[in-house]
Amino acid sequence: MRIRGTTPHVPRRRAVAALSALVMGASLAIAAPGQATAAARVDNPYVGATPYVNPDWSAKAAAEPGGGVIADEPSFVWMDRIAAIGGTPGARSLRAHLDTAVAQGADLFQVVIYNLPGRDCSALASNGELGPTELGRYKSDYIDPIAAVLGDPAYANLRIVTLIEPDSLPNLVTNAGGTDGSTPECATMKANGNYEKGIGYALHKLGALPNVYNYVDAAHHGWLGWDTNFTPAAQQFKKAATLEGASVSDVHGFIVNTANYSVLKEPHFKVTDSVNGTTVRQSSWVDWNYYVDELSFAQALRTELVRQGFASGIGMLIDTARSGWGGPSRPTGPGPQTSVDAYVDGSRTDRRIHAGNWCNQKGAGVGERPTAAPEPGIDAYVWAKPPGESDGSSKPIDNDEGKGFDRMCDPTYTGNGRNGFNLTGALPDSPVAGHWFSSQFQELLRNANPPLGGGTGGGEDTQAPTVPTGLRATARTSSSVTLAWTASTDNKAVTGYDILRGGALVGSTASTTFTDTGLSASTAYSYTVRAKDAAGNVSAASAALPVTTEAGGSTGTGALKVQYRNTDSSPTDNQIRMSLQVVNTGTSAVNLATVTARYWFTPEAGASTFSTACDYAVVGCGNVTHGVRPASSPAPGASHYLETGFGSGTLAAGASTGEIQLRINKSDWSAFQEADDYSRATNTAFADAPRIGVYVGSTLAWGTAP
Repeated sequence: MRIRGTTPHVPRRRAVAALSALVMGASLAIAAPGQATAAARVDNPYVGATPYVNPDWSAKAAAEPGGGVIADEPSFVWMDRIAAIGGTPGARSLRAHLDTAVAQGADLFQVVIYNLPGRDCSALASNGELGPTELGRYKSDYIDPIAAVLGDPAYANLRIVTLIEPDSLPNLVTNAGGTDGSTPECATMKANGNYEKGIGYALHKLGALPNVYNYVDAAHHGWLGWDTNFTPAAQQFKKAATLEGASVSDVHGFIVNTANYSVLKEPHFKVTDSVNGTTVRQSSWVDWNYYVDELSFAQALRTELVRQGFASGIGMLIDTARSGWGGPSRPTGPGPQTSVDAYVDGSRTDRRIHAGNWCNQKGAGVGERPTAAPEPGIDAYVWAKPPGESDGSSKPIDNDEGKGFDRMCDPTYTGNGRNGFNLTGALPDSPVAGHWFSSQFQELLRNANPPLGGGTGGGEDTQAPTVPTGLRATARTSSSVTLAWTASTDNKAVTGYDILRGGALVGSTASTTFTDTGLSASTAYSYTVRAKDAAGNVSAASAALPVTTEAGGSTGTGALKVQYRNTDSSPTDNQIRMSLQVVNTGTSAVNLATVTARYWFTPEAGASTFSTACDYAVVGCGNVTHGVRPASSPAPGASHYLETGFGSGTLAAGASTGEIQLRINKSDWSAFQEADDYSRATNTAFADAPRIGVYVGSTLAWGTAP
């Protein structure tokens, strides 16, 4: 069966390099817009790079027993829906991830582009929000906003690796032509061409950014390893890379085994082996495939892709996050020679029931840790699918992410043509795709291969490092705090420190300094630090350090002020609603025609145009002007502002304009995430609002500007 398991550059030279450092360094300053210069494009973006560690995932990993041993590993950030660009509950926005990467001292950022129309036509668990014909929305509401964020000069010194659309083009090869693995949904996507057009558009838009390195998903050996799929897949990739303005030079490489479980290397048998005159290819497990592991497949596919017209220097990535396979069932040598099936089943490290099984596989383990240039033609081993994130729910679960229930995630399901009508091998009680799956994470730790701790006795180390002492703030700005502390000691070695703000993990570092960025001005925070070692032992937290950030921007000193009350109890609906009133605190009248108030906010994802309304005003809505403008110097929580003014009138000394009720919505009525907006407060009665600016002409008379 041929089934699923789940500015232009010139040709480049490929070189094998040592493992890149994976720990965080000291923070870097964020470049101001227009000041950054993109780093020169390199042959292999992973060599010599310090990759970003996602604090959102790291915090979940570190909270699991023993999870600290891998919590500092770099992994991809998934943009799996439009809302993810602006941030969703429990996950920061794309821009916030990039800001955090800069603060960590990282110079490599990895992101999955995953939201095609009719996404993943052969697996309901990973269906997406866009319908099969919504190519226009994919371009305007998804790819264009991502390109705008990645193209910000503040991130020009980051090497940004994009993983382009898992499980899309391979489906057109294997599941759209009437075979056992075919679905009507895949036939639709092949007919309308929107997978190919969408990927071509993404390659063209993102490939135009000089610091972006596009890697296209190329499935895995258990999907494309047969001769009937192998060359047609390479031709399909070439077709998509030459549509919608894209060219092969927009492709830096390809990635295999994304979010899958195929082993990196089978150490105990080869595809060329024979048993009593019967070749391994004839076994039930291999089923005439030409490959038995991902490394051999990736290297061979690279050769074929070059033959099809891609640059001779393209590199391959292999997702090893769940390719380890361990525990007592892992073979220690070749199987018996009694039959070819006995030999293969007794030899293979991959312990799945069938190579077509892809959902939350029982018995899997963490594989090779992220490594740069480990083999010829391989740019890196990476963790594209962060360990602990579910592939899909084992039973129907309502959700607002467009993700369906796929029977391949149900451990009781007896299969279909795509897995040879075998049991699925899926773990029970799994949540919706992408959600945290604690029991799977624990199993991945137990079955890790290579073993966690590097086989040096780390697993027997139960002694935690000493508690960090001397925590202090060495620098403060309106949006950042730099911390330092005295190093901890350990019976073996301290490998790093976790930094917590208000009890939540905000970053990790191998040094004894850290800069926390993206903070609000004039705000009190509390920090603690804990130490950890290679065995996953974590110290208790240090004594808490209270720190208050400096005042931000400029602060008005005039004779006006603004008062605010929140008239919208939900920070996540599709409108921002408030009431304002301007008060004259001076001793003389003020011409209202010269007065404006600015309420700063961020729109997150969705449309970039807005509508505003005045619902009620004591001075009359006809005398109130209102509109949204982009901030000239965007800051955290303040990329735009609602400017409210007056057509005419005079505000006497000691008088107030009275209440003005205002609303903002995006033109597509998509949701806001107001909780981190600079000017928002939660008071429902009028109170002074120092984060809303009042201007007389162009002079700030009240408030602190971001």
